Amino acid sequence: MAITVAELLAEPQLGLSLIAGFSGLENQLTSAHTSDLPRLWEWVTGGEILMTNGMSIPGDAVGQVEMAQALIGAGAKALAIGAKMHAPELKPEFLAACDELSLPIIDVPFPLPFTAIARSVVNASQSEEVRRLRQTARIYELLRLTSAAERQWAALVDGTVAVLGSHIFVVDKRCLHPWHPEGQRLPADLREQMVRFTGGKSDAAKTFQWHRVGTKHILMMEIPTHANALLVVLPKAQPNPDAVVLLHAATVLGLELSSTALALEGQQRLGAEFLRQAFEGYFDVAELESRLDSFGIPAGKFMMVSMSCEDEQKLEMIPRVLWQHGYSSVCLFRRGRLHIVVSAECEDETLLHVAGPNTRIGISASASANRMILAHQESQWALGAAESGCIPLAHYSEGPSWLGVTSHEQGLAIVNRLLGPIMDYEQKKQPDLMITLRTYLELQRSWQKTAVALFTHRQTIIYRIRKIGELTGLDMTETSSLAQLWFALEIQKVMRAG
Repeated sequence: MAITVAELLAEPQLGLSLIAGFSGLENQLTSAHTSDLPRLWEWVTGGEILMTNGMSIPGDAVGQVEMAQALIGAGAKALAIGAKMHAPELKPEFLAACDELSLPIIDVPFPLPFTAIARSVVNASQSEEVRRLRQTARIYELLRLTSAAERQWAALVDGTVAVLGSHIFVVDKRCLHPWHPEGQRLPADLREQMVRFTGGKSDAAKTFQWHRVGTKHILMMEIPTHANALLVVLPKAQPNPDAVVLLHAATVLGLELSSTALALEGQQRLGAEFLRQAFEGYFDVAELESRLDSFGIPAGKFMMVSMSCEDEQKLEMIPRVLWQHGYSSVCLFRRGRLHIVVSAECEDETLLHVAGPNTRIGISASASANRMILAHQESQWALGAAESGCIPLAHYSEGPSWLGVTSHEQGLAIVNRLLGPIMDYEQKKQPDLMITLRTYLELQRSWQKTAVALFTHRQTIIYRIRKIGELTGLDMTETSSLAQLWFALEIQKVMRAG
């Protein structure tokens, strides 16, 4: 059984006396720690009596009150100050705050060593060590007991809640949404309070940090195997769960997340190969429906989503984040773009959230298996509209026109009319006309620069451009002709981007 502050004060060999914080005499002490570093509260894991020679105690009343509040917020149960050492005068405002906060301030007589206090706390906590070992064993046993559960993550969390005697949540530190689709959401009031502890602040980055929220303590600690995965612990009663047991709980939860992540990566690889073959027309409608169902996507009501972003690593993370938010998907990353098949029930707000800022999103009309290739074309067309209009998201069915063209069909007609003769000629005789045309226009119609870029002779470039004029019937010296060809090339780029 952990020793209380009152019991520690009652030990005659120590000779301790209470300076302030009478209302905290029943605080249970699970450990003792010595520190004279600045910001004492940053070295607290919860349940400690913190012992100091006073060097880090502020000399002013405001600083002392803030220190008391921070110590309580971090989970400290008492503060012991060595007499005749380096502590400044303890201000009346500080002593009053300690009475209100139930933070006992203990006077340590000179020359009593701090180790004597620590020994008393440790001796009283030996039975706690046995309890800790049993709890740790039960935590790891949960991995075996829940391995065959239908909802394995939920079963593991429920078991951990029972062992710790605390509500627990595993969330994404960046947005505080559940990390796992089976995970519970943070209560709204707790989520609002936690916003001030997260968002890249230094305290949020600590691996183990207790905070005071209203009249309760909450623990936030990182899951060691997953960046931005945060374990939130809300004790149901005093004393708070043991720090060592909590670290083991975080490890077990991290192991389960790692196992799930490996399975998810394997599923994503299978999905990418399926989508590549589907875009190339390998499957009939029945096979497409069967495959989509196996991936958890409604074959009769899905949509294609195409995304682009300068940060390609960010795009690669989106399938996992979609899964975290409860949406199965099949994804293919190709030519700097991410193409996703997801349920048509997935809302725009969800896509914008998982994609984050600086990502462009194009969404097809709702589709069934027999329209998959067409839906892919629609999503790319919508993405072109989003990129050209500098808007985060565009729908094919209702988005703005792209370069004045409102549909994939119109774009295809323009490409066929202007570039079709060139592409037909390339297939039969000369395969370098399209690349020559694009390079020529990108280099401001410079014969010499184009020749250097394509490692060929200037006269060859002149010949090819003239041939393009003959095939299309356009005067290649006219700006209007070149504008039409550039327009068609840009549309073709969007249509072929996937």
